Amino acid sequence: MDFMPNEMKWKEAYKVMIGSILPRPIAFVSSMNKDGIANLAPFSFFTAISADPMMVCFSPMRNGEDGSKKDTLINIEETGEFVINIVSESFSEKMNHCAINYLPEEDEFIKAGLTKSSSRSVQPPRVKESLIHMECIKNQILHFGDHPGAGSLVIGEVITIQIDDSLLNEGRINAQELKPIGRLAGQLYTRPMTDTFELIRQKIDKR
Repeated sequence: MDFMPNEMKWKEAYKVMIGSILPRPIAFVSSMNKDGIANLAPFSFFTAISADPMMVCFSPMRNGEDGSKKDTLINIEETGEFVINIVSESFSEKMNHCAINYLPEEDEFIKAGLTKSSSRSVQPPRVKESLIHMECIKNQILHFGDHPGAGSLVIGEVITIQIDDSLLNEGRINAQELKPIGRLAGQLYTRPMTDTFELIRQKIDKR
């Protein structure tokens, strides 16, 4: 079947999209508003851009009811700083608790029972339970509409990346120890390290 997104209701198009692009890594983003109140929220529209400079991006969608901006987006627009905390299975339930739409003056760290840890290069705190933290400064934000179903692209430069010693082996990260989780469609998540296989990239002989 062919689907034409511009002819569909946005919620129907959204279901097709998130059911096709999977599994998706999760950016657990900590930010802080101009009054110093911390915010913590998960986003599964998240990926890397480049290594030099180290650039990453994630996309917060607009509120599905009124098209308003999410607190994370507002905070980054105001302060230009955020931390991406990589999610391991050990605190996935608490991460999911932060998907609730709390009021801006409520601290998701406290609501979810997660621990703040001071960042090295930015003001927003790290999630202590996370084993990898990417401290970022805003490079730019692109907006794609201001209605329900629209979204923004937050591009950040990683200025400090902190990795727990238990994960490192000769400069490489042991993903089995990290135990990351990924987002699927609906309420489903996945454990990507439980069933893996290797494909060796082929090289062309230029002789």
